Amino acid sequence: MANINTAGVDPTKMGVGRAIAVLTSGGDAQGMNAAVRATVRVGLYTGAKVFFVHEGYQGLVDGGDHIRPATWESVSMMLQLGGTVIGSARCKDFQTREGRLKAAFNLVKLGVTNLCVIGGDGSLTGANIFRTEWSDLLKDLISKGKITKEEAKTSSHLNIVGMVGSIDNDFCGTDMTIGTDSALHRIIEVVDSITTTAQSHQRAFILEVMGRHCGYLALVTALACGADWVFIPEMPPDDGWEDHLCRRLTETRKAGSRLNVIIVAEGAINKEGKPITCDQLKDLVTKRLGYDTRATTLGHVQRGGTPSAFDRVLGSRMGVEAVMALLEATPETPACVVSLSGNQAVRLPLMECVQVTKDVTVAMNEGRFDDAVKLRGRYVWKYHTFFNNWNTYKLLAHVRPPETKSNINVAILNVGAPCAGMNAAVRAAVRIGIIQGHNMLAVHDGFEGLAEEKIEPITWNTVGDWTGKGGSELGTKRVLPGKYMEEISLNIAKYNIHALVIIGGFEAFSGALEMVQGRGKYEELCIPMVIIPATVSNNVPGSDFSIGADTALNTITTTCDRIKQSAAGTKRRVFIIETMGGYCGYLATVAGLSAGADAAYIYEERFGIRDLERNVEHLVEKMKTTVKRGLILRNENCNSNYTTDFIFNLYSEEGKGVFDCRKNVLGHMQQGGTPTPFDRNFATKMGAKAVLWLTEKLKECYRHGRIFANTLDSACVLGMRKRGLVLQPLAELKEETDFEHRIPKNQWWLKLRPIMKILAKYQISLDTSEHALMEHVISKKPPVHMTLTK
Repeated sequence: MANINTAGVDPTKMGVGRAIAVLTSGGDAQGMNAAVRATVRVGLYTGAKVFFVHEGYQGLVDGGDHIRPATWESVSMMLQLGGTVIGSARCKDFQTREGRLKAAFNLVKLGVTNLCVIGGDGSLTGANIFRTEWSDLLKDLISKGKITKEEAKTSSHLNIVGMVGSIDNDFCGTDMTIGTDSALHRIIEVVDSITTTAQSHQRAFILEVMGRHCGYLALVTALACGADWVFIPEMPPDDGWEDHLCRRLTETRKAGSRLNVIIVAEGAINKEGKPITCDQLKDLVTKRLGYDTRATTLGHVQRGGTPSAFDRVLGSRMGVEAVMALLEATPETPACVVSLSGNQAVRLPLMECVQVTKDVTVAMNEGRFDDAVKLRGRYVWKYHTFFNNWNTYKLLAHVRPPETKSNINVAILNVGAPCAGMNAAVRAAVRIGIIQGHNMLAVHDGFEGLAEEKIEPITWNTVGDWTGKGGSELGTKRVLPGKYMEEISLNIAKYNIHALVIIGGFEAFSGALEMVQGRGKYEELCIPMVIIPATVSNNVPGSDFSIGADTALNTITTTCDRIKQSAAGTKRRVFIIETMGGYCGYLATVAGLSAGADAAYIYEERFGIRDLERNVEHLVEKMKTTVKRGLILRNENCNSNYTTDFIFNLYSEEGKGVFDCRKNVLGHMQQGGTPTPFDRNFATKMGAKAVLWLTEKLKECYRHGRIFANTLDSACVLGMRKRGLVLQPLAELKEETDFEHRIPKNQWWLKLRPIMKILAKYQISLDTSEHALMEHVISKKPPVHMTLTK
């Protein structure tokens, strides 16, 4: 049984006597099933009754078998499925008052006063109309004799919480909507495939992606694949763009590129509001340049397929938050939408988000395109995703290197184990550096290469196709600089290096600290340094995420899907999977959440034989239900005695006669592969931001004709913290680090572990004392004339 938590509320009693209905509406999106599963299981965990509404609002209107009780087992094996298992439908009936009256009747008869809607802005607006009319609908039902006054009193108000499911990422108020990341996975798979054939034949490819009113998919695809041009509805090209486009393609070919890629959102328009189509662009490139050109329209491929790890975790987190928001709501609480800001779940007033989303459309219709781009990121936080992406793309793709040079030499090196996304970070750093007028130097094989003079200039074209390459093109080693300090300082002087970009994992962090400590003895080390976290382990202090971790997470999740599928065929089988991560349990925990694991053993959460015994008993009970398979994840260094073999042998022995066991050590496949869209985009922004920061820092450190940097803030880690990219001095982060186990002392993702356990049906306490508060999208500042002065 759950313990009463610090808020004084027993979470397993929060929903007793309450009923929640969950529906999916509008266009389907990958990850909707994860949100439905979490809503059902957390609802049941709180003691509430939970109902599926099949076929969206149509099911709500039709009632009967369309509204059915949901059980724990009925949402099993849903996580890896695309689309929505409970169905979605366009519903004209619900748009009429008569239809909403029928829907209200159906809910009242079942005692449902909490509605969770997963859909786009149209679906959520419909839910809000339903909520505002609720009292009047009840009066009508009483007057018609359909319900009693007692029933109306029991169902006196309706609580609404929305989750945004849309592959277009077109809803203002959330950094990512459910389904967007998975759609990007489909698109990037196609772009990678097209790239290989296009290079073989020296072709130009024009790719149309979804986004009738929002260019997010097109924009991030262009960033992630280094496209030559992107057309989006929010920012039509300037007059004369045809000449500019042809000039850009010609320059790219002359520079040695064997292909050109143009990305077009389906809603792309020119300044007059007329569509820009694939065929139009194909004719332009073929006639003017004579290039062998192909056009591809992706269509509904983008909606299909397995949801990515990101979308499963997002859907699961949003589902938990939605149930909490429903059960904590009062009649005065406005209908809210559960959103993602940076790395935090937040609650926002639904109609404020809808209003800003509509404002974008109005701005586009009125030709105020600059406003449209800004409104896409008009939140109360500084991390404006769309705006940030647009500016980064413009910097990397549409600026010619300056004629005048800065005479600054910036060196880039990779340190530690290789991971997917490192090359994308190098590419962005090199190109932004060249745009700033700097000379960019590549250091091969990490700190060892810096000591052994493996240093050479790196150019704009060298890194042209690096965004989609896994591993490390520069070469990387785990060697720390301590024993090479003299050689390194001599080479920094010899090559006149003014700043360092160090991309890597914990060794990059530790090595940079050694470099800073060496400043007292070697003056040459007094240059600005920035560390970009890149490791599958996600264990670098100063950042919630590291480049490469998302790719590793998807590899583990995909493998677990296949393993679970094989277990579903044999029945009563438990798989023990060992993941990487050193002493950091991030991969095991988050992969456990995205793959639907029954347990994940990690170093940060100590466990003993009693815990293992409880887990075995839990699986024995599970095998008595209709769900006949289990999945256990183990972080490689979680415990030196409870090894993967030990846990496998324990489960095999204790499960005799009930289930059999298999084990799988995933190993280095987690480090390989092409980077995911998240890692490409994240790495690109990190690389760009790092060099822009160094440029400013170099100006501060320029004294008497030379660079001299020995302040604490001249050596920083660039990281993603909660809601934005931040730079933190190494010296500060040193205090936050467990050096023996190579992990930060505080890790945000540990708060996801109770969610994973509850979704696996463990009766543990979910701490409801720390939940998302209602925030605002639209500024509530009073007008200037209302401010008071003394």
